[in-house]
Amino acid sequence: QVQFVESGGGLVQPGGSLTLSCTASGFAFSVYAMSWYRQTPGTARELVATVGFTGADYADSVKDRFTISRDNSRNMMFLQMNNLKIEDTAVYYCNRYRSPFNDAWGQGTQVTVSS
Repeated sequence: QVQFVESGGGLVQPGGSLTLSCTASGFAFSVYAMSWYRQTPGTARELVATVGFTGADYADSVKDRFTISRDNSRNMMFLQMNNLKIEDTAVYYCNRYRSPFNDAWGQGTQVTVSS
């Protein structure tokens, strides 16, 4: 059974920082490129950042502010979020890149950026 558990979200003021963590299980984590996604009410889920084997990719809206990383020995992925903006407010999820495990979305972790 594929499972994802996200954590690390919270309430932060604009310009603040948070680090999100994702713990995955039930599949060969190290084989896949992995991504962070986010979703706000009334919007589609958005691809935020992806970490593969040779590098990382980011949505334009978070470039130079977010850093994605992974620890394959622990089946974990992280998202260091700096200089947070109000528009970063969302529920953040982790899943496989390109073709997520659609039956295994976690509960996500809420990030709220507010002054």
